[in-house]
This record gives sequence, structure tokens and C-alpha cells, in this order.
Amino acid sequence: MSTVQFDADLIRRYDTAGPRYTSYPTAVAFGAFTEDEYKAHAYLSNEDPIPLPLSLYFHIPFCDTVCFYCACNKIVTKDRSKSETYLQYLFREIEMQAKLYDRDRMVEQLHWGGGTPTFLNHEEMRALMAKIRQHFSLYDTDEGDYSIEIDPRSVTPETIGVLREIGFNRFSLGVQDVDKRVQIAVNRVQPIEQTLAVIEACRAYGAKSISVDLIYGLPFQTAESFRQTLDTMIELAPDRISVFNYAHMPNLFKPQRRINDADLPSAETKLQIMQLAVEHLTAAGYEYIGMDHFAKPDDELAIAQRQGTLHRNFQGYTTHADCDLVAMGVSSISSVAECYSQNAKTLEEYYAAIDAEHLPVIKGITLDDDDVLRREIIQQLACHFRLDFSPIARAYKVDFEAYFERELTLLQPMAADDLLVFTEAGFEVTPRGRFLIRNICMVFDVSLRKNGVQQRFSRVI
Repeated sequence: MSTVQFDADLIRRYDTAGPRYTSYPTAVAFGAFTEDEYKAHAYLSNEDPIPLPLSLYFHIPFCDTVCFYCACNKIVTKDRSKSETYLQYLFREIEMQAKLYDRDRMVEQLHWGGGTPTFLNHEEMRALMAKIRQHFSLYDTDEGDYSIEIDPRSVTPETIGVLREIGFNRFSLGVQDVDKRVQIAVNRVQPIEQTLAVIEACRAYGAKSISVDLIYGLPFQTAESFRQTLDTMIELAPDRISVFNYAHMPNLFKPQRRINDADLPSAETKLQIMQLAVEHLTAAGYEYIGMDHFAKPDDELAIAQRQGTLHRNFQGYTTHADCDLVAMGVSSISSVAECYSQNAKTLEEYYAAIDAEHLPVIKGITLDDDDVLRREIIQQLACHFRLDFSPIARAYKVDFEAYFERELTLLQPMAADDLLVFTEAGFEVTPRGRFLIRNICMVFDVSLRKNGVQQRFSRVI
């Protein structure tokens, strides 16, 4: 599964805009959706003969400083009292959400994202986790997959101890680049000593997994400068490394307007950096999981991919395929019983809904049979680089070749370019095609054809 080949000419030809498929349909397809609709799906999820376990996501939107590249929903502030107010409203949402789900449904996965979750002080962290445990069934052992995003500039080794104490066992660190000039250009100065201290603390406190995020395509990056970043990360040896493409869309994300277009690396340089990252990380023993993610062979993601149990959701790749995802906090997105729903995107809207004793749902979508079928296909491709037609046809009661006649025709040029190979069972993505898995998934994305929303997405490379 980890075999991958970098073909720059092929990538140039297929480099277009497209979704990252953390969901299907993607969030740009969401429309009118009510609190009552969400509640109906939540109640329905309890009625399965064996209800699914839960995955909980909590969005902490605050950041102490703004990183100019960031496209996340965030609130930049030095006022620490804002988090105290926010938590009081989040606690009330937790209470409302918990009433919808049977208490015997264990929380197999939990994630705090942002923003900067470590904007919270230690007592706020303890209080939030205590509130979650009060209303949901969390494991008291390390059996759950409980993760948090960390800004190494905002924590101390003591913070890591607190996070382990309250139940976190997986830690994701933002690094992006170790070059000082690049850090200054994106307003994220982070000495490597800070990152090293956090990683050492995670290991000292027995973390089950440590992951690091990098970004290529930032101002002043070159292949040679990024080589130093890669060498440094390989030396630090996290379990997982993500190498994301910076999507420069200043018309959508205001902080990016403070990045000078002239300072950005050319498309050719970005290709060189990407090729270097792939060759460097795989040579160091990391396996290519897909969509910018690399993991050590003994990491749970790599094992799940080999075993055919890998899954993809709003938090990226995960080993927990069969969970209903209940997301809380401003702008967060839930996935429950064949529906997606999104919370209000501003604090004002979020607070007003909760003050009115309503869940802050503002939009979403109920999946129809076609959506569910296409979601399964895109999951299979994104996670396992292959698609067998017969199991899909049996499970969804369709004649695969007839139902997807248009899609199979569109795949023919990709097969001619050796992105994929048709087999008796279906087709497999080749090592050359794995970097372009988003393009292959897009063939099955009927919502792109319906809505014409490609301009809302970043380029695939």
C-alpha cells in the first residue's frame, strides 16, 4: 500500500481544484437544515439493533496570534476571558446534545480542534473534559482514540501532563516549517526547541501517537530550505507526518492577504518540494497513507490501511469507521445517521441560539441513497486505492456498470495515463495515480456536476 511514484508531468496535467473528501457530499453542498431535522436523525441513530459508538469533536476557536496562511474558523484575541464565556455556552450545548443519545453508546473517538485548543488554561481544560465525562460515556483507560491539536508555542511540558491526566493519548502538533524566514513571513515564529520540548513531553507522559503538520507552498520556501524541515522532522521521528499544500485564496481568507504573492514559490518549486517530501519521508521509513499523510509502518493508520479498515472523516484519516460524529462548538460539523449538520459560524449566532435554548444548527444535508453509495465509493478509493464492483453492487442493489456508465467512461483516459488499472474485480489505483486520488474520486462526485463548486476548493496538488 505504501508504494508511490512521483510523476511531475502527470501531476502538472491533472492539477486542478477539488475537494479533500473529508465528507461526501462536501460542506459546500449543505443547504437549509433545521434543528428538528438534526434531532430526528440523532434519535434515529439510537434505534439501530446495535447503535454505533460515538465520536465527539469540540471546536475551540481562539488563537493568541494569527498565522497568515490559516483558513480555519478562528477568533484571534489576547483576551483570555473570552474562553471562559465560550465554555459556559459550550457546556450548555453539551447538555443539550447529550440528551439526544443513549448513555450506553461509548465514545470511541474524541478530538479537540481549533483555532487553538491549548488556548484554554489548565483549569479550563480540566473543566471541559469533566463536563464531557459527566454527560457522555468516555473510557477511563487509553482504549479510546482521544486526540488534541497543539500549538507548541502555547504549552509547557506541564500542559502535556494535564492533557494526559484528563484522558488525551494522541497529540497533533502544528509546525509548518522550521526556517526562520518562512516563519516570520507567515507570522508563526516557532523555535525548534519548543517543538522538541513538546514532543519529548508527549513521549515522557506515554502518548500513544504523535503527529506533526507541515505546509509546503509558503513564502520563501525552496526545495533546499524544506529539506532542512524534513530532516528535522525525521530526526524528531513523530509517528505521523502530514505535508499539506498551502492553498492561497486571499479572496476567501482575509489573513492570507498579508502574504505577498511575489514571495510565494512557483508551481514548479512546489512540485520539487512535494517530490522531495515524498522521496525523503518514504526513504526514512514512512508509508504514504494518502492525501498528504505519512505514517510509520507500525502506526495504527498504516496497519488499518493494510487491513482494509481505514476511514476518512472531518478530522482526516482515522481507524474508527463506524461512529456517529457529534460535533460541538462554533462552526463544527456533525455526521449522524446519514445526515450532516453544521453549527453557526460566528460567536454571536452561536450564543444567541443557545440563549434561546436551541441547538445552533444553521445548515446541513440529508443524504439520499445515491449520496450514501457515492460516499462509500469515495471512502474506498481515498483510503484503500482500489474499488471492487461486486461488493458495492450487492450492498447497494445496483448494476454497477450500468449505474456508473458515465463514470467508467470518464475513467478510461486516466487508465490510459496509468493512474489506474482495470481488473476483473474493478480497478486499482497505480503507484503513479495515488497522488491524484482526489481527481479519481471527483469522477464519482455528482455534486460537483450539479453545483459547479470547484472554485471553492484548493488545487489538488
